[in-house]
Amino acid sequence: MRNFLTRYELRFSTADMIIPVPLHATRMRERGYNQAELLAERAADILGKPLQNGLLVRHRYTPRQSELGQKERLNNIANAFSIKSRLQIQGKSVILVDDLLTTGATASSAAGALKAAGASKVTLLTLSIA
Repeated sequence: MRNFLTRYELRFSTADMIIPVPLHATRMRERGYNQAELLAERAADILGKPLQNGLLVRHRYTPRQSELGQKERLNNIANAFSIKSRLQIQGKSVILVDDLLTTGATASSAAGALKAAGASKVTLLTLSIA
């Protein structure tokens, strides 16, 4: 990711913040870390942008997306995210970081929550596409 971010001239300079796709608290306790958060920390350092942990919240526990088909993934993750402070999002350009993009259901749901809270732009940065 470092090579990608430093090699290509992308329009990240206009972004106001970086937000990782959060895990539900239960999944975080099970796993012990959030891989999207680890990637977002590095991206924030490289791009010189503030990292906003905890602003986007996964408030609904869902079965693992990897265990579901494409149609089930969309239904599974719908309305699973919320925003802690709409004031911090309104009018802001956000880089949303996730580790893996498969069907795009998780990223779409998270981006939808950010847009509904008033984000002016949401750009997805992901490490891998499957």
